[in-house]
Amino acid sequence: MSWNSGNGGPWGNPGGGQSGGPKGPDRGPWGGGNGGRGPGGGPTLPDLDEVIQRLQQQARRFVPGGRGTGRPSNGRLLGLLALVAFAIWLGSGFYRVQPDEQGVVLRFGAFQAYTYPGLRYHIPWPIEQALTPSVTRVNRIEVGVRSPSDRLGRARDDVGREVPEEALMLTGDENIIDINFSVFWRIKDAKDFLFNTRNPGDTVRAAAESVMRQVIGRTPIQPALTEARARIEQDVLTGTQNILDQYGSGVEITQVQLQKVDPPAAVIESFRDVQRANTDAERVRNEAESYRNDIVPRARGDAARIVAEAEGQKRASVADATGQAQRFLSVYQAYAVAKDVTLQRLYIDTMQDILAKTPSIVLDDKLQGIVPYLPLDGNGLPRPPTAPAQPSPGQPSSGQPRVGSSQ
Repeated sequence: MSWNSGNGGPWGNPGGGQSGGPKGPDRGPWGGGNGGRGPGGGPTLPDLDEVIQRLQQQARRFVPGGRGTGRPSNGRLLGLLALVAFAIWLGSGFYRVQPDEQGVVLRFGAFQAYTYPGLRYHIPWPIEQALTPSVTRVNRIEVGVRSPSDRLGRARDDVGREVPEEALMLTGDENIIDINFSVFWRIKDAKDFLFNTRNPGDTVRAAAESVMRQVIGRTPIQPALTEARARIEQDVLTGTQNILDQYGSGVEITQVQLQKVDPPAAVIESFRDVQRANTDAERVRNEAESYRNDIVPRARGDAARIVAEAEGQKRASVADATGQAQRFLSVYQAYAVAKDVTLQRLYIDTMQDILAKTPSIVLDDKLQGIVPYLPLDGNGLPRPPTAPAQPSPGQPSSGQPRVGSSQ
């Protein structure tokens, strides 16, 4: 079918047409002579009734069963249109599930079945509806800060906007700490994810913040800043997952990552001063510990030596006393057997000990005319022998006692 077929179109034909106006090269698009211009040469407004009539005539050319065309009736046309619409409605039930997605079919809004990657079909709307959430993509939720996102909705690692009402927390030793952390999660069960929570992202953020405040509330500030970071991340992950499981959210927490753990910005300089003082105290403590490790073993060695010497002296004294006691007992046993001999022997041994330590002069009682000269000290006891002085020539030595003189 030709669009114009040599006749005037709905907006007129420059070559003339059958629309009721006279043919001529000056016929305008809205009909009328003079090329559609008024007496003064300016444009004239088209006749609205004529425009509507032209549109109706043009529509009859494309509608089967039009007047005078010998085409099918309007009933058959409506049936054909209904059949085409039904085919289109049936074709709208095809959908595709991507490899990272899981299909969820709803029948009148209620869960019906899971579908898996590939080309699938469901009864078209409004009977059934298919949802395809991504179950392998790892999502990121930030607590304490809001970072800008890229075109795919993933948060970048550059500096974002601080959220103090989320970041400031109270530690176990009643200090304030500024914490920013990220929670990574994915869909574990598409049905629970779609039906049990209204806004899963906000739910994950609220649960993670609550658990983090609980964990920080029982942790002192110093371990939280240093060695306890890994333990805090694991405790927050476990606690958040337990809360989300109780909600039946269908969400799995894959990782909790601490981004910033610092004192508040208003007191960070004072806190650093305290840290430096603690470092100095730790250094002094280590030096004292080193000195203790050096002096204590030596003191313990000296103490062990003294104890060993005392133990040796003790054993020697005990052995000597035991020997003396055994000697006395043996003498007593001999005395009990022969008293006279034992007494004589004791007397001789005693006098031998005395005379060996005392200077003595032996005189023969038969000598006559000799006066013994015994030098006595102030106590009436003989003086011990002294070293002789050097005598002068012709003078006898004064250190040699004069035993006697003759008359």
